[in-house]
Order: sequence, then C-alpha cells, then structure tokens
Amino acid sequence: MSDLLSNLDSVLEKFAATVAAAAEKTDTSGQFPKENIRAFLDVGLGGLLSSKENGGAGGGIREASKVVERVGSVCGSTAMIVTMHYCGAQVIESLGSAAAKRSIAQSKWLATLAFSEAGSRSHFWAPTSTAESQGDSIILNARKSWATSANNADVYVWSSKPVAAEGPSTIWLVDRNTPGIQPASAFDGLGLRGNDSVAIVATNARISRDRMLGQDGKGADVMLGIVLPIFSLLNSSAVLGMMGGAIESTIAHMNSTRFEHLDNALKQFPTARAFLARMQIKKDMVRALLDDAITGVEKPNETTMLRVLEIKAAAGESATEVMDLAMRVCGGAAFRKEGGVERFFRDARANTVMAPTTDQLYDFIGRALCGMDLFA
Repeated sequence: MSDLLSNLDSVLEKFAATVAAAAEKTDTSGQFPKENIRAFLDVGLGGLLSSKENGGAGGGIREASKVVERVGSVCGSTAMIVTMHYCGAQVIESLGSAAAKRSIAQSKWLATLAFSEAGSRSHFWAPTSTAESQGDSIILNARKSWATSANNADVYVWSSKPVAAEGPSTIWLVDRNTPGIQPASAFDGLGLRGNDSVAIVATNARISRDRMLGQDGKGADVMLGIVLPIFSLLNSSAVLGMMGGAIESTIAHMNSTRFEHLDNALKQFPTARAFLARMQIKKDMVRALLDDAITGVEKPNETTMLRVLEIKAAAGESATEVMDLAMRVCGGAAFRKEGGVERFFRDARANTVMAPTTDQLYDFIGRALCGMDLFA
C-alpha cells in the first residue's frame, strides 16, 4: 500500500481500462459493477485516503479527485460509487474505531453514505429517522430515500436524530447486514444506472452504542466539516471526468464522420468546431475552479467554504451545457448507445438534483456572501 501513491498513475490507468470495458454493459443492464469495485479494492484504491499508520496509502483529496475524474471519464456509475466510498471512508478515518479505520484503510470494506431521507428529502442535514437507547444498544428506525451502493456496501455512514443531546443529528457506522436493515431490491433510473442507489428501511435495527461516529447531536459538524467538502469536490471531479469523456467522444465523431458528397469531414465545419470549443472552455473553467477549491481545502482560507459550494453548482450546470452541445454536434449518432455520448448526457444530469441540489447551493452561496448562516 505504501507504493500506491508513487504508482498511482499506472494503477489508475489499469483500473480505468477495466472500468471502461464494462461501462456500456453496466449502463445497459443497470447492474452494480461488482468486478469494477472488486478491482478497486484489490489494488488498494479503497484505502487511498486512509493514513499509512492504519494501512492506507496516506493520500489526500487531490489524489482522490484524480481517481474519480479518470473513472468518471469512462463510467459515471463507477465514479459515483467511488465518490461515496471516499466520503464514508473519510468519516471513518476521522472518527471510527481503530478496527474500523484498519478495515477501510486495507480496502476490506466498501463504504457509502446513508443521509438522504424520505421525510426531509434533499435536506440531508435534517434527518427524521430515530436512534433510541436500549441498554448498551441503539435501536434505529428510518426510511432512507437514497444510498449509493445500498445493496453492495459493507458499511453505511448513517445519520439519525440524536439519542439524547441537543442538535439536528448524530452519525453512526452501520453494517449493511444488520438485522432490520433492508435496502430496496433494484435501481432503475435515467442515469448512473449501475450505482445501486436505492431506498433503505431500518426497522428496529440494533447496533452497539460504540458505533457512534463523533458526539451525540454533533452530526451537522461531521456533515459540514468532513462530508460536504469531500462530496462536493469529488462529485464535481466525477462530472469533470464525464465532460472529458463526452468531449473525447465528440472529437472522435467529428474526425470520423464525413459528408461524402462534399468531400468534407464534420471537423471542417466552423459551427461544429465552435461548439467543441465552447465545450472545452466550460470544462477548463470547471477544472480551474475545482483546483482552487481543492487548494482551499488543503490550506483553508476565507474563501474555502465558498469555493466548496460553488464548485458543485458550477460543475453541474457546466456539464449540462457540455452534454447538450455534444448531442448537437454528434446529431443522430449521439442517440445511439455505442458512442457513449448519450450515456454521459444522462449520467451528468444527476449532479444537479443530488443533495445539496444546485438550487440549494445557489441559496447557500447567496447566504455565504451575505454573511448569513447556511442552515438557519
């Protein structure tokens, strides 16, 4: 594991090739890409963000962003699974028990977040599920509306109302196989079709009190201090990768498509080249903002939270524009699945509706600019 960072480029390219080979099948079948995730864990990428002391690679958010972007350039579903794993892994690395930290660091677990709920919808910071004390145990009852990898993750980083303390929430580490935890059977969505993002119901699920991550009632601190930055940056990295994949597919189409009666390739038409240029500019703008946001997380400053909020909104809106342009340039061919453009077009749209949604982010950004509390 200690060599992973020094060999990250070569490890990542081999992993990306595995993911790319299965991308069309993952989308068409809507099945969780188990082979991809097995490879992800086998090569040690699951422990990328964990400390070397715990058996991990000792990497940071910049390396995780690189992984997610590259994976996103070939398969949005796998990129989202990896994103959610890294979000959960970061919480475990910060607040988990010694044994939990080792398990995640040594890529023994696939993790995910279980925050979104039917009762509070995209307001992930306000869970309506409960955690009640019963002796040395905690009894969980919940209706989680979405959790990526719900049927395939080993552990959930789970939110609930506090047990006894004041505050909006408390965070727990919950095993997927806990009796009383029941994910829905299958995901059948517009995009990210292989990411196994389904509802989870908890009915009197019993866990140990020592599975609490952080303090009772302090879940918002975990969500805002740990989860929001990494989720925003990695979700944006995934979308950036999708933009790159769509641009590559568009260039390939422009180079290979000919108007035989004119003896011209599509790339020789100024309008097509102008659309391609707009796509590249949007991608480069997102990359610049993402790099600035990552730098702010690495070395916090007065603009860090603003950039964290801005990047997800910017990435989502820009990706929608880029995918629309790709469809216009590639025309009828873009509607066929084998070109990949249609898949990127669908997958990228998840960003704008994934909590915090783009509309919520605009409000948060406005609040931040006015010096207001984000969640008042």
